[in-house]
Amino acid sequence: PIPFFTAIPGGMKPSKVVTVSGIVSPNATRFHINLCAGTDIAFHFNPRFNERCVVRNTKIMGSWGQEERWLSGNMPFIPGESFTVQITCEADCYRVTVDGQPLLTYEHRLQDLLSISHLEVTGDITLMDVQV
Repeated sequence: PIPFFTAIPGGMKPSKVVTVSGIVSPNATRFHINLCAGTDIAFHFNPRFNERCVVRNTKIMGSWGQEERWLSGNMPFIPGESFTVQITCEADCYRVTVDGQPLLTYEHRLQDLLSISHLEVTGDITLMDVQV
């Protein structure tokens, strides 16, 4: 069920992979995948269908940072279609693939990776599988 929350045992660290698979709702507006540290959001991954972009950001102590929206290719999510997002933690960034294709990297803004304790997924999708 959405919203979905689960623990990330041991927190994030280089080589840790989080995988989220689902189906985009036919009339989707947006969904998001958040890597959370307490009330902070270390990595906010937010496909927005009405804006045809994937917003990335970090929220620390209640304040959002500068949004990143640029993509080198097309919007990889299609309403009514299935997807698999893999978020791989590296020493300096997250590397994100969609359906096995590289999509983007996002530099760490919240540096204490081990404090990232849970995953949140919500929005206009049917969740099929989550692996942490």
